Amino acid sequence: MDKKKMRHVSWNLRLLYMWAILFITTGILVILLTGIRFEKVTTAIVTLAAIAMFNAWFRPILITMAIPPTPTIFGITSLLVNGLSLWIANQIIPGLMVTDLLSSLLFIFGTTTINIIFSDLFAVDDDDSYYAHLVYQIVQLGKKPLKTDVPGVLFLEIDGLSEPVLRRAIHDGRVPTLARWLETGNHRLVGWECDLSSQTSASQAGILLGNNFDIPAFRWYEKDNKKRMVSNRPLDTAELERRLSSGDGLLVEQGASRSNLFSGDAPMAIFTFSTITDLAKGSKQDFYPLFMGPYNSFRLALLFLLDLLSEFRAARHQRTHDENPRIHRGGYYPLLRAVTTVLMRDLSIHILIGDMIEGIPYVYATFVGYDEVAHHSGVERPDAIDVLQKLDEQFDRLEGVLDLAARPYHFVVLSDHGQSQGATFKQRYGQTLEELVRALVSIEHSVESIESDEAGWGNVSVFLTDLLRDVVPDSNQFAARLLRRFAKPRMVFEQVILGPYRDFLKQFGDTSDPIAAEVIVMASGNLGLIYFTDWQERMSYEQINEAFPDLISGLTRHEGIGFLLVLSDEHGPLAIGSEGIHYLESGQVTGNDPLAHFGPNAAMHIRRTSAFPHVADIMVNSFYDPKTEEVAAFEELVGSHGGLGGNQSKPFLMFPAEWELKDENIIGASELHKQLKYWMSQLGP
Repeated sequence: MDKKKMRHVSWNLRLLYMWAILFITTGILVILLTGIRFEKVTTAIVTLAAIAMFNAWFRPILITMAIPPTPTIFGITSLLVNGLSLWIANQIIPGLMVTDLLSSLLFIFGTTTINIIFSDLFAVDDDDSYYAHLVYQIVQLGKKPLKTDVPGVLFLEIDGLSEPVLRRAIHDGRVPTLARWLETGNHRLVGWECDLSSQTSASQAGILLGNNFDIPAFRWYEKDNKKRMVSNRPLDTAELERRLSSGDGLLVEQGASRSNLFSGDAPMAIFTFSTITDLAKGSKQDFYPLFMGPYNSFRLALLFLLDLLSEFRAARHQRTHDENPRIHRGGYYPLLRAVTTVLMRDLSIHILIGDMIEGIPYVYATFVGYDEVAHHSGVERPDAIDVLQKLDEQFDRLEGVLDLAARPYHFVVLSDHGQSQGATFKQRYGQTLEELVRALVSIEHSVESIESDEAGWGNVSVFLTDLLRDVVPDSNQFAARLLRRFAKPRMVFEQVILGPYRDFLKQFGDTSDPIAAEVIVMASGNLGLIYFTDWQERMSYEQINEAFPDLISGLTRHEGIGFLLVLSDEHGPLAIGSEGIHYLESGQVTGNDPLAHFGPNAAMHIRRTSAFPHVADIMVNSFYDPKTEEVAAFEELVGSHGGLGGNQSKPFLMFPAEWELKDENIIGASELHKQLKYWMSQLGP
């Protein structure tokens, strides 16, 4: 049986499942709701069929003609139209009695809720082929895309997923869609090696812009500007793209950026940090399909709540079973997690479906849910792999839209970096890197740690900013006034800013940081950065030893630190460990090589980073144990990335098997950019 027939059989089985569940649910609701009655069982069957037909045939047209084009109104109207469908059925079907509108609305809400719950339990997607055809109808009501045989590419990035973890997930049957693509010979899976720093801004700048020079970490300090840079602050990301872009990014040819840090020079972008304030690159139409889909507003709300419950259950399991390493998972994190794993995922998938139907040639989309959960629970803990499995189901949905797309599409699935696991530096040694540095410098020197607790808010802030920008286009509408009133106290520079960074921007603006400390300590996973603000230029190894005689020796002696990167006036860049020094210019090693466990290309990566204008005076990499594959993050994260050591440097690339891989050993994000551009050039005009 070919794939199309298998999919057709699968859809029919799902339809039978959902019809049975809907029928049982109807009986329960009829008992509970006094305003709905059926004379016979056949009346209930006919009613359900009528409601389904109303939704499939007339509902999109009624919504499009009847209401202002905002997703908020779409969501509200979806509820009203579903209730109206039952009300109309009451007028034309003998034996059906609906005495009030509230009962009809509760009936629709109840059936939707039960459907979603049972769909999750039985792995039944109640929104599959029907949804794809509905989207097609919606697009046809507006734009009329021209069919073409020239193929396009969907680049689907799974943030933070390493090649070894993906291969184990495939082996264990947790990602059946990706496994099928490999087993049928349609795709190949290879690993590649990311740069130092192994994190999203460095990798995505290289992949999308072809250049990631002078991104030493996720966050860093620029002495010449007296400014701290944070990769997922939109103003900083826009500045980075301005510095790095040559105007010939990956998506410059009619491409679209979805949920990325950088736009890749795409003319269309949404949920993209670097272009969040560029109104010319947004599109209100991107939101229509999600809110016009049957039950989607309720579906998203319920899935959001279910994910919250899943997080509470997973956190409780770790506590009760004393599962280690683990961190505190309370506060706002459950909400942040649900936004990334449910709302952002589903919005991105729906937008991608619209992109396929419209025929946009090249689209790059990032899915951050796995990375967020792996940070807090662990890279292969059940709830992290569950997020990966649910994303795999969404890729299957994208594949199901191929027959409706305006052009044939190839799928390229990749990651920007991996993650390495381990108890944090503070958990292991009872102190943070900042506290260790403070103990090693003179008491007369002030030390300040740049807090990193705003990092998790970045994705949500951009998500809400784009929603409000496109959901509320007309300030005269009641919904617009209501939403703007909610957002106003949380907006700075026309952006929704959540977390502690909002207060900083309101007080100091975005020009420079009023940092009075003489020593600044920053963290990016298991990579630490130490800056000395009294020196305008990068301090040398000799200067540091003179000003802070106990610092370098004290750091290298610490068992939690693998090596330091410093610049010597006499010898150039040095990687210094507790038992030896690696002279990075000559390759000479005295004593035991501190880079021995960090991979064959470690010296090359560190030497490159040392040439960055804004590299720290001291770069600190935690230890790495090759037996346990553990590192010690300088942030409070179970799974981390940013430095060297383990799977954090081992992302993957999955691509159509017939495509030529010019180099089997891809090292660096800019090299991957060249490979992707080559493939795109081979596809045609």
